[in-house]
Amino acid sequence: MIRDKIDKILDCLPKEELENVYWLIVFIQEDYIFKQNLREKGVIIELVNEEERIIDLWDKTFAQNISEELKEEIYYEQFKWHIFSYEKQECLKKEVARKAFDTLSKEDFYVMYQGSPIISLYTNANEVISRDFDTQQDIYIFDKNFTWTYVHTHESMCGPYLYKIN
Repeated sequence: MIRDKIDKILDCLPKEELENVYWLIVFIQEDYIFKQNLREKGVIIELVNEEERIIDLWDKTFAQNISEELKEEIYYEQFKWHIFSYEKQECLKKEVARKAFDTLSKEDFYVMYQGSPIISLYTNANEVISRDFDTQQDIYIFDKNFTWTYVHTHESMCGPYLYKIN
């Protein structure tokens, strides 16, 4: 029934719009596969209500030693992960970061995306590994105590990064 409705809509669209539809469907499919993989690992994903407080805590914790002037120079507001790519915050990179993330205790952690006010809490997440986030862009993963953050960027030459508070 729903497929018939979708087909009707597609039949009404001009050919030049079909490519847009295609890429939207690809996005939906990738998101479904990403979440399905996590569900198969037993991960429970819930939205968090304290987004502003958590984003502010991420900034205050993981970029605490970065001045406002330096943040401006490295376009921190565009991508928080620039503190790592511009090497202003010492961190683990690439495969070393992946391996370190994979060995962390991850019963539950927060997930946020650059430019999005939505924060999710992933629980029952010990089976999650770095590879699970390879399809995600500009994603920030961090424990509830803000002792570490793992970042997977949209740039293949940047990251992933893992930063731990000493």
